[in-house]
Amino acid sequence: MLAIAADPSSLWTAVGFVGQAVFGLRFVVQWIATERRRKSVVPVAFWYLSLLGTIILLTYAIHKLDPVFIAGFSVNMIIYLRNLYFIHRKPPGHEADPPAND
Repeated sequence: MLAIAADPSSLWTAVGFVGQAVFGLRFVVQWIATERRRKSVVPVAFWYLSLLGTIILLTYAIHKLDPVFIAGFSVNMIIYLRNLYFIHRKPPGHEADPPAND
C-alpha cells in the first residue's frame, strides 16, 4: 500500500481500474434485475453506477489529458444525469412512478 501512495502513477492506475469496475458493475446489476423479473429491465441503480463510473473515469481521463475519453465520458455524464432527472422528477399534478427497487 505504501508503494501505491509513493507512486502517483500507480495511484492513478488504481483510480482507472476502480472506475472500470464500477462502470462494469452496472451491467451485473442490470442482469440480476432482469433475471429476477424475467424480462429486460434497467434499474435505477444502473444509472447511478453509470454516473459514478463515468465521474471516476472522466477524472482519470482528465489526469491523463486524453481528449477522446474526456469527450466521450462528458457526453455520457449528460445522458446519465438526464435519465436520473426523468426518473426522479414529479410532473405537475401527478405523482411520479416510484423508481424500481432493484
